[in-house]
Amino acid sequence: MNTLTQMMSHRMERIKEEAKMEKEEIKAWTQPMENTVNPSTRNRSSILDPAGNWYYCWLNIMVLPVTYNWVIIICRSCFPELQYQYLPVWLSLDYLCDVLYVMDIIANFHTGFLEEGILVTDRHLIARHYISSSKFRWDLISVLPTDFLYFKLGIHTPAVRINRFLRFHRLFESFDRTETRIPYPNAFRICKLMAYIFVVIHWNSCVYFALSSFIGFGKDKWVHPNITDSDFARLGRQYLYSFYFSTLILTTVGDIPPPVQEEEWLFMVVDFLIAVLGFATIMGSMTSVVSNMNSADEAFYPNYDNVKLYLKMYKVNRSVKKKVIAWHQHLQIYKKLTNENDILQNLPEKLRVEVAVSVHLPILSKVQIFQNCEKSLLEELVLKLKPQVYSPGEYVCKKGDIGREMYIIKEGKLAVVADDGVTQFAELGEGNYFGEISILNIRGNTSGNRRTANIKSIGYSDLFCLSKEDLRDALREYPDAKAILEQKGREILLKMNKLDEQLADELAAKEQELEMKVGRLESNLDSLQTKLARLLAELESSAVKMTQRIRQLEWEISLWEEKVPGATGADGK
Repeated sequence: MNTLTQMMSHRMERIKEEAKMEKEEIKAWTQPMENTVNPSTRNRSSILDPAGNWYYCWLNIMVLPVTYNWVIIICRSCFPELQYQYLPVWLSLDYLCDVLYVMDIIANFHTGFLEEGILVTDRHLIARHYISSSKFRWDLISVLPTDFLYFKLGIHTPAVRINRFLRFHRLFESFDRTETRIPYPNAFRICKLMAYIFVVIHWNSCVYFALSSFIGFGKDKWVHPNITDSDFARLGRQYLYSFYFSTLILTTVGDIPPPVQEEEWLFMVVDFLIAVLGFATIMGSMTSVVSNMNSADEAFYPNYDNVKLYLKMYKVNRSVKKKVIAWHQHLQIYKKLTNENDILQNLPEKLRVEVAVSVHLPILSKVQIFQNCEKSLLEELVLKLKPQVYSPGEYVCKKGDIGREMYIIKEGKLAVVADDGVTQFAELGEGNYFGEISILNIRGNTSGNRRTANIKSIGYSDLFCLSKEDLRDALREYPDAKAILEQKGREILLKMNKLDEQLADELAAKEQELEMKVGRLESNLDSLQTKLARLLAELESSAVKMTQRIRQLEWEISLWEEKVPGATGADGK
């Protein structure tokens, strides 16, 4: 007895130990995988994700010093008075930008990168990756201490900081990230294009002022007027005149004094070439923006041109045309979408489900028959909801129609009206639904699958439509949910006194009898298939034996003919 007790205790301890090991194994599987070779999860808290918000914020901060250097250095170099008047301010801003440049290099050493789709967060690998890239060389050259040239050239020569221009890639990277993040990318593209135009004109105006200083202010009509004149003595007036003159040249508007000296001719030729190139770039960019806007509208809204052509070809009456025009106009003005599934079709299925769930799941959850259903079923159903927009006075369904869809009201008001279309029995608003019973095919429903009321749109109404076929396809994988929905539908019909329980029982008995018959047929078919397979096997075996017997006889005949060579001749005589 003691031995049996000890064996039982050892067995219980072993079972507990195995259960503990199994729990630890499950826990290890559920935790993030630590890999010494691919350290994608190490030191994550101190590493910037290149797709994260912190990295994007830092890119936007780096826009300021890069823009400052590109705009101010050339201006200070060509307008000496600007450099002299505000020297302490410029030096403070210069070295503040240098600090940001150095911090940007440090940030790059702490910014992860993707390797085989996994974010690498190991600092040694990040440093090796960054140092081996061309971006590191440009960043390093851009922070070289060229300011020491001040000791040789003087403090008023900001051109020694021209290497700061080489950090321009951060500006472009920030623009690209912003373009994908903001809700109005086309407007941002236009603003970006205008900023590029401003920088080009700004640089050209600074070079024009420097060239005028080299030739001599007021020497001819083409150069900048003499700055000793009271009208052009102020620094702001000098810059505005140079900017205005450069704008006239680069926009090829005309009304420009003809150049006189070779330097002026050369400057004009270069500017005209830049103007031609800039004009082509602007036109191409604007065409691309307009094309993107049109393609976006075509993706979101149906093409009305084809509809107008169709109405014109078949000479549709004017009242119907007005309804069609008003419907399209409503879609455009209030940004109503009718083809959401086509817009989201390029997204991965799981991501498309997440988008649809975030938009439509609260509305679908309000439907009584879908409450307490599995979340996975609702997630599958939200992908099958089709938005529809109805015009004022348009019937959604009429009494006696075959019900093939159910409707959920997203926005607007509908009325339950009499056969005359005027008398209203009730109003349905946002969150209400109807037609849910007709798509379930509940046994014993006295109204069948026909509509029992006239539903009419009072104004413009946005509805979600769920068809019977889509619901059936979704419930095919969820038999328990199908039973729950049918039970809820029967409860609703009982409250409405539209469920014939005797008829439902008879139909259920017939369906059960039919299932039994089908089951018997399947079992008989299985036995017949077994017998047929056995007969085919026997037939094949007999054929093999017959073939072997024929070959044996042929071999024996050939031997007999060899032993009796004259047998054939004697038979022939």
